[in-house]
Formats: sequence, structure tokens, C-alpha cells
Amino acid sequence: MDTILNQKGNGVICIYVAIGQKSSSVAHLVENLRKKGAMDYTIVVSASASETAPVQYIAPYAGASLGEYFINKGKDVLIIYDDLSKHAIAYRALSLLLERSPGREAYPGDVFYLHSRLLERSARLSDAMGGGSMTALPIVETQAGDVSAYIPTNIISITDGQIFLESDLFFAGQRPAVNVGLSVSRVGGAAQTKAMKKAVGSLRLDLAQYREMEVFTQFSSDLDETTKKQLHYGQGLMKLLIQQQGHPLALHEQVIILVSAIARVMEGLEVSEVITFRDALVAHFNEQQSELCDRIDETGIMEPEDKELIIAEAKKFLAGYMNKK
Repeated sequence: MDTILNQKGNGVICIYVAIGQKSSSVAHLVENLRKKGAMDYTIVVSASASETAPVQYIAPYAGASLGEYFINKGKDVLIIYDDLSKHAIAYRALSLLLERSPGREAYPGDVFYLHSRLLERSARLSDAMGGGSMTALPIVETQAGDVSAYIPTNIISITDGQIFLESDLFFAGQRPAVNVGLSVSRVGGAAQTKAMKKAVGSLRLDLAQYREMEVFTQFSSDLDETTKKQLHYGQGLMKLLIQQQGHPLALHEQVIILVSAIARVMEGLEVSEVITFRDALVAHFNEQQSELCDRIDETGIMEPEDKELIIAEAKKFLAGYMNKK
């Protein structure tokens, strides 16, 4: 839902294809999108769990056809398939009824082609063809977090990367529950703005080191000061990345938070204070440094002097924040 909300005002047509989902869940999503004003640019295609297998099978192709209609008119389209594991199950049911030979996990032999022909309809047209584009965001459900299962590996091999959401992180209160180690991008920084590329710094590496250290320290209670500091820094980063659903952050807000975090501005705070300080810091920048915020949003660029200004302003704000305590 946040992905759809984040497209507001960008001229992007969003298509949400619900395959095998509960009707009540889809209705709840539509109601939330309507409250946020997102239904003005969103199309919902629903083949709920109560629909027959043929309807669930055809739903994502219907969504893709709608998307192609708009890209042929020069529009940018985001299409979300939720989810393709249920789509594969519907296709398996159809294939077994047609007495086609089953293969691995009883799926037919062409189950890879089922999804490749769907996802490869996403493209960017040349200027001569109108310049429209369609970006696909397929969602796949894993069983017991097994990313190496048949359908997930098929989808991973087709897409430009994956974001792996881990149930353990979710139940621990980390939202979104992104597993940094298993989430990868095969396009690297090509999909990032220049500002975000500079802001993110060593975040991924720092989080990976924290996860490793966290596992290791479970077996030891006697920790040296350096290890304690590294654990505290990692816990702060994890807390910092928690986001409230339905409230996507603007580019400048993400940049300010990440630059401040990587510079270890918040290292002196208690972990429980990080979210409160983060929200107050963003509000401070929106009020006192609106010119900087607007420039980052408009250009997608963060100059070296901008980074220095963000760090200096964040440290100054931290000093005032600590004095008020």
C-alpha cells in the first residue's frame, strides 16, 4: 500500500492485482487507499480466494493488459501482483484437471514460462513508441521462510532483485521486516537517486555486521566496550528503519535520517528514544531548512556541502534535544 501511496502526484497509474486473497482484505485495502486519495490513480483487479482457478489464473494477465493500454498512451504504470504463488497454485489445479503431466511439486513443466511471459510484459517504450513504461512488483509467499523453494526461485531468476520480509523480524516489531542479507538488487545503484546513493553509505554493511554480532553475543554475556557500542549502534539503526504503515517518507526525509544515522549523530541516545528523536529531527529540518529539503526533492542530488550541513544541523539539534530532557 505504501508503494502505491508514494506515487501520488507523480503521474503514475497504479494497478493492484489481488490473486487468491480474502475479499475482506482487498476491501480493507481499497478503503484505506480511498481515504488517502489514492484510488484516483489506482485500479484494483481482484480474483479472490472464493473465485474459481481459471479466474485466478487469468487475473494477472488482465491486469497486465490494462497496464499496456496506459503505456501505449505514454503513461508510467506500476503493477503489483499479490501474489504469484497463489497464481501458480491456480495454474497447477487447471493443469491437473487437464491431465497434463505433473513435475516438481506437481506443477506442470511450463510453470516458469507462466510467470516469465507475464513479468516480461513490463518494459519501457522508446520515445518513438510513446515513451510509456510498466514496472512490475510481484509478491511471492514463502513457506517457513524458505526462499529456495520452487516458485520463489523461479520469480527471483526473472526479476531484477528481491526484498525478503522475515516473519521473525515482523513479530519482533520491525516494520517493514526486511532481511538485509537476503534482499538484493541486480541493478545496483542505477535505481537510486544520487542523493540516496550518497546518503546510504555503509548502512547495509553495518546492518549485516550487527545481525552477525547479535547472533554471536547470544552465547556470551561478557562483552567488551567496543562490541557493546557496535550492538547499540546496530539496535539504533534497526529502530530508525521502523516506519508507520501508510506514511511513506519523502526523499529529503530519508536522506536526512540516513545521513544523520551513518554519521552516528544518534549514538548517544537510548534505543527507545530513537524514533521520537527521528520524527522531531525531520520536523525541525522541514521547518528550519525548507530550502535544502525542496532542493533535494526536486533535483535528487545532495552536494558535499549539503551533507555537511545536515550533519552539523543534526548535531546542533541533538544538543538542544538532550538539554530539554
